[in-house]
Amino acid sequence: MTLRWSVVPLESVGPLRFGMTMAEVVAAVPSAVELRRFVADPFADVVGIQFGFPALYAYFDRSGQLFCVAADAVSGPQLVLDGMALTGGNPSELEQWLFDRGGLRYGPRANPGIDSLGLVMRVQLTAGGLQTRPVLVGRNWADRCTDDWEGAIPECEWVGHLWPDLRYPERAKTWPPT
Repeated sequence: MTLRWSVVPLESVGPLRFGMTMAEVVAAVPSAVELRRFVADPFADVVGIQFGFPALYAYFDRSGQLFCVAADAVSGPQLVLDGMALTGGNPSELEQWLFDRGGLRYGPRANPGIDSLGLVMRVQLTAGGLQTRPVLVGRNWADRCTDDWEGAIPECEWVGHLWPDLRYPERAKTWPPT
């Protein structure tokens, strides 16, 4: 990871501000390689953009506003909140850090997060084992963000491995299908 982005809870992730349009997001990260646009949640009319470098996903609600950002544990930007590196970390250390902050909640699939920060810590299987993959939402979408049933985080973020471990090509299926 070469990029280091500061997180301002509920407001921004590096150069990306929640509420931006797709065009503004693409312009905010000129080095980003857009790989595809896709339907991220068929039940909520959510559109996603997958970027290859830095490896991240940006999600837009039906009004076209950025509301969710997820960073790849290996190739995504290093997201930093209050001095803590959130991307590519040890899951148990990040879980303890969240616990120490207070307000820790667990969703139905046992993902730890803090709704008041708009943060859910997912894990990703990498060559080095499980590493953290932060998923963040803006203020208008933070209510129950840790809940995969009632929260705003798109369905594709909760299903399967978005960035499969290439050592296991038989598992190299992504959601949503390409």
